[in-house]
Amino acid sequence: MSQHPDRRPRLSVVQLLPNILTLAALCAGLTAIRLAGVEEFDRAAALIILAAVLDGLDGRLARRLRSESAMGAELDSLCDFVNFGVAPVLVLHFWAYGGAGGLGWIAALVYATACALRLARFNISSRDALASAMPKTSFTGVPSPAGAMLALLPIFVANLIPGAVLPGPASAFWIVVVAALMVSRLPTPAIRPVRVRPDQARLLLIGAVAVGAALLTYPWLTLVLLDLAYLLLLLAGWIRLRRRQSQKDA
Repeated sequence: MSQHPDRRPRLSVVQLLPNILTLAALCAGLTAIRLAGVEEFDRAAALIILAAVLDGLDGRLARRLRSESAMGAELDSLCDFVNFGVAPVLVLHFWAYGGAGGLGWIAALVYATACALRLARFNISSRDALASAMPKTSFTGVPSPAGAMLALLPIFVANLIPGAVLPGPASAFWIVVVAALMVSRLPTPAIRPVRVRPDQARLLLIGAVAVGAALLTYPWLTLVLLDLAYLLLLLAGWIRLRRRQSQKDA
């Protein structure tokens, strides 16, 4: 029998679930790159969407289980760069350019660099928010998962309207626009847990079921509409920002 029992703290297996979801999202992103290499772009886009869903769940689950850690935060950031900074732009690059170099590859490098800068800025602001104990009500610039969904918009449109394939330069230009949105100072809404009254919960559940059913029944139309709705949200945020600046200058 051991004279010195192991007194190191034990971690419940359930508390590992957030990290498991993070790594599952990483596997989805990497598999999307492989599928893009064999021209299975629909499945590749679906896996990036799955990675975005898992990314939205892991942090919330970690807070619920009180299993947040510095390692989990770093792991999440590294996986986000692969899933939303590398995978979507490679999928789009293979789709639009077949993996060739040139203008499309320059745009891909710009997007990946912008995503890395966006995540670095987010990590710093998250530490500041944690130190001040003030919940974030908005982000600065488009978050990387939303940026990935916007980057894939040409593929969504091409699947919705057969034959409506954007030329390579247009796809490259769109990627650079999304990259600029990610590193911009534009305020974007942060999705935070909200409480609703019991009578409102039914409406919320019905809405969630409606969106889920739309994604299953009309996936490309729903994804295009969600992207367009998000762009309108960004436009509204930009208008508010300009009004605030004009009021300060007045």
